[in-house]
Amino acid sequence: MDSRSADSPDSSEPPISSEPPAIPEDSLSSSSATSNTLPPDDVEAIDELGKVYRALRDELSKVIIGQHEVVEQLAICLFSRGHALLMGVPGLAKTLLISSVGECMHLSFSRIQFTPDLMPADITGTDIIQESAATGKRGFEYIKGPVFANLLLADEINRAPAKTQSALLEAMQENKVTVLGRTYDLDKPFFVLATQNPIEQEGTYPLPEAQLDRFFMQIDVDYPDLAAEREILVSTTGATVDTAVGVMGAAELVEAQRLVRHVPVGESVLETILNAVRECRPETSAIPEVRMHVSWGPGPRASQALMLGVRARAVTGARLAPSVDDVLALIHPILRHRMALNFAARAEGITVTQIIDRLCETIA
Repeated sequence: MDSRSADSPDSSEPPISSEPPAIPEDSLSSSSATSNTLPPDDVEAIDELGKVYRALRDELSKVIIGQHEVVEQLAICLFSRGHALLMGVPGLAKTLLISSVGECMHLSFSRIQFTPDLMPADITGTDIIQESAATGKRGFEYIKGPVFANLLLADEINRAPAKTQSALLEAMQENKVTVLGRTYDLDKPFFVLATQNPIEQEGTYPLPEAQLDRFFMQIDVDYPDLAAEREILVSTTGATVDTAVGVMGAAELVEAQRLVRHVPVGESVLETILNAVRECRPETSAIPEVRMHVSWGPGPRASQALMLGVRARAVTGARLAPSVDDVLALIHPILRHRMALNFAARAEGITVTQIIDRLCETIA
């Protein structure tokens, strides 16, 4: 598999240095929400987390050939405490990537194959009648469903009807589930990584806008290039197959999520995020293409995702503050599933990608 991004981790990561990188003065924000000071322990932790990310990427490269940009975006989702929707045709190792991430991070892993006959109880669990060995009396006992895992793979999520899809809404937003009036907290950290085939739509149930908005990113998985596919053939059809080993645990991942939220964000980056999201709304946009072709644009959750995403991307590169380049690198996966085109745009063959490309031209 390949990555066609010129801004891949291989080409953009800073050299490892014994001295922590300095925070550019013009990147510091005066906002209390983005404090411009980091404790020395956090500075050291950011540098260490950058090394951990590179180790994670190296381990995943043993089983996932290429796709560096996909791996980077997935890591950013995890460090930002967000869910991801992976879009790609069958056979591109989406499921293998997700299960390998669980192995590398020592996370409990659960898989649900979404089908039209899947019921909400098959996801959240349900009460069943059990007989007590001590008293002989019968009573209800709650049996947890597969949602009780650190990493939940929702395979082909659009194959199940809306009633079943909605079973994940509370879990994705509140990290808990409610069954028969009782609420149960989910394991921490908790991630939903869903897959979807963008081509085959017969017998599917498109995700509602409210659920799409709960996904931190839509990560598009593309075909491998010739060199990557050649390597796939050689490395996966022999007598031995490489496996990935763990590089961090669940507790370390929770600490990384805490660290990401402490990274300062400069005023220029903050203004870029605000302007980018607002320019995607036809009511407030100054871009003619947006006003003509966009039916509705992203809400504040998109701004929050960009804010966390650029912080996480800076941390994976062992940088103490994000830049506008981080916004440009993440604007497609964070915004593409939070916008809808009108009928005129679809009739003319306009795509969301083209609209976001036009937005990037105004930012660059």
